Amino acid sequence: MFVAPDPGRARLRNASRAVIGVALAVAVAELCGLSLVASITGGLAALLALFTVTDSTVRAQRVTTALLPAAGFPVLALATTLHGVPLARDAVFVAVVFAGVYARRWGARGHALGIFAFMNFFITQFLHARPGQLPELYAAVALALLSAGAVRFVLWPIERRVPPAAVPPAPPGTGLARPTTRQAFQATAACAVALGIGQALSEDRWYWAVGTTWWIFVNTTSRGETLVRGFRRVVGTVFGIGAGLLIAIPLNGAPAPTAALVALCVFGIFYTAAVSYSWMMLAVTVMAGLLYGLLGVLDPGLLVLRLEQTAVGAVCAGLAVILVLPVTTHATNDMWIQRALRCVRTCTAEAAARLAGSPVADPAPHAAELELFLGRVRLSLAPLVHPLSPYRGRKARARRVLALLDECAVEVRGLVSVAADPDASHDARLAAACWRVEAAVEALLTPEAERAAEAELRPAGAAVNPARPASGPALAHLHGLERLLAQLDGPLRSASRSPLVGA
Repeated sequence: MFVAPDPGRARLRNASRAVIGVALAVAVAELCGLSLVASITGGLAALLALFTVTDSTVRAQRVTTALLPAAGFPVLALATTLHGVPLARDAVFVAVVFAGVYARRWGARGHALGIFAFMNFFITQFLHARPGQLPELYAAVALALLSAGAVRFVLWPIERRVPPAAVPPAPPGTGLARPTTRQAFQATAACAVALGIGQALSEDRWYWAVGTTWWIFVNTTSRGETLVRGFRRVVGTVFGIGAGLLIAIPLNGAPAPTAALVALCVFGIFYTAAVSYSWMMLAVTVMAGLLYGLLGVLDPGLLVLRLEQTAVGAVCAGLAVILVLPVTTHATNDMWIQRALRCVRTCTAEAAARLAGSPVADPAPHAAELELFLGRVRLSLAPLVHPLSPYRGRKARARRVLALLDECAVEVRGLVSVAADPDASHDARLAAACWRVEAAVEALLTPEAERAAEAELRPAGAAVNPARPASGPALAHLHGLERLLAQLDGPLRSASRSPLVGA
């Protein structure tokens, strides 16, 4: 996690900005004389706004942030009003789960609004908010969103330099063929069962089981991804509870050190989210323990109950993706790898056009998008490269694919850097090298039978030559891409005959 690449220090800057945004939200709530419950609600609302709004442009992010109250306020009202009516409260919570997951069909905006709605219901259960507290909860959330927006769009507008969305576009489909629809049914079933078992374990703290199930389904599309994410969540929670016993309990809610450690946890959540789900969950668990300390209800038994509820949620999520409308892992792997390869092709063409003098060509957004698709590839292949995976041959192929794709990303970043140099000169050989890269990508995307037929018709000398000598930095990066794409042929073709991960 500490040695993971951080191009442009984006993770560091996002994490630092999140700490400022959350701290400002809490400070404003305190200055306005709001209660501790409201201040915590505001801080969590600011964290969610900074974490979940991932539209591809600053303007779209502003619109999504402005829409968050439309998703959160009605849910806050329902959750507080129904606090004393368990059956109605539970039914509404399950309905919010379905709507929140289903909303992901509308891309990054639907994803953010769905999470914000769910978490507003969850936060009211976490804080045991009552109907009489609703006005100040509204005020706290409104102030938090204004504070987070001020930091994000005025004080530290990072997205103007890092434009892509953090959520790749959802795969197409209709009805139950649409992954978001299938996942909505899976998550609803899993959360309903987790809610029942969680309440059997604790009538007061049952919501952690539902929250665990919900978050396991975030940014996963196949059963393999979901199972691995559930395992990592449990691992992160175990270590987080251990840290909580050593840190949160001795503090016993002391305001100043608790606030400092909560800020450190916020930083950890944002800094580790993209590279290690287990580390992120460790930070989340420690933060939850610290907040319980502030509320005066923390004890070792509560942390143990937190672990039990997490295990329940993980098991329910795992069973749901196996039994309810399962999505095969191999199909997901193939889809994200193909998207990454197409992004390599597009970025190469844009870079070549930029070097040729085109004023509108810009490979930078496509290079950033490639990083997102590679993140999805890593997530989809995670079940196979996991240390407990028994498929040694497939594990080796998957690791080889990941390593080669990562090297492709390095070459793409280098090519983009060269293209961004206004003094970079255009070499007539760039067009030919670019064509060879595009042809290599197309060959990898072409079914084997079609590829064999095309090979018989291809004129002599048209084959890709990965050993072609390079001249100049741009050509060096293009020839590097040729070489890597040629090396990808072996493991990808083997995977097409023997899937990297079973169906």
